[in-house]
Amino acid sequence: MSHTAPATIFRAGLWMIGSITSFSAMAVAARQISFDLDSFEIMMYRSLIGLLIIIVVVSVNRKWPQTSLRHARLHLMRNIFHFTGQNLWFIAIPLIPLAQVFALEFTTPLWVLLMAPLLLGERLTPLRAFAALLGFTGILIVARPGHEALNIGTIAAACAAIGFAGTTIFTKKLTAVTTLVSILLWMTVLQSLFGLIFAGFDGKIALPSGGNLPWLGVIGLGGLTAHFCLTKALSIAPATLIMPIDFARLPLIALIGFMFYNEPVDIWIILGAVIIFAANYLNIWSGTRQKA
Repeated sequence: MSHTAPATIFRAGLWMIGSITSFSAMAVAARQISFDLDSFEIMMYRSLIGLLIIIVVVSVNRKWPQTSLRHARLHLMRNIFHFTGQNLWFIAIPLIPLAQVFALEFTTPLWVLLMAPLLLGERLTPLRAFAALLGFTGILIVARPGHEALNIGTIAAACAAIGFAGTTIFTKKLTAVTTLVSILLWMTVLQSLFGLIFAGFDGKIALPSGGNLPWLGVIGLGGLTAHFCLTKALSIAPATLIMPIDFARLPLIALIGFMFYNEPVDIWIILGAVIIFAANYLNIWSGTRQKA
């Protein structure tokens, strides 16, 4: 296994701080506007803001030749999964503690692990199967079915992770045949379209108030910067080093929930999240061991 220089780890850590901050800011912003706008409206405005940013960036950097719709089916499938997962995430945000949303979101790699043999033709090894089983034990601890009636927010957050897993699978397919610029452009185009269709299905689309505009800006910009920072971090340091840093999102959002929303720090959520983290780390370690 190759050695990663401390300076490289430090740079990757800085990018991860950007990613963690962006994800956390998105969650807070979504909580703030969730009582005025529904999830489809939030997605519509978020995507339109993102589309505007992408058009400006692509134009300034003259990247239009790198955009293409030659793989329209893959773009469509990726964005159906992402639109579904992101909507469920926005639904869960105001209904359950923020730490619980993030803990369940961390199961995304485990769903990728189970979906990859079907969609990518990757082999499910016994060690990875054990990692998946361990991760779902963590889900049961976080959700605690039977402790109380399952909240729609808990179900939405758990299902959001499946949507994000599908997004990861089709993103991997797309990165092999097209550019990141093309993926981001058509993501914002398609999700703006989906948002307009679903938000306007009842013939009414709520306009954001002046107080909500800054929060929508945070969601629109945060969605782009979070994934950009995460991608940059993964491009310069191994996932085995990046993932423990990403896990810092959980205690940070738990602290935010406690300080600003009076959400208690639930020991079962923390315990379940630690088990989910261990399962994810075992999965990544298994992959790096096979490549070594």
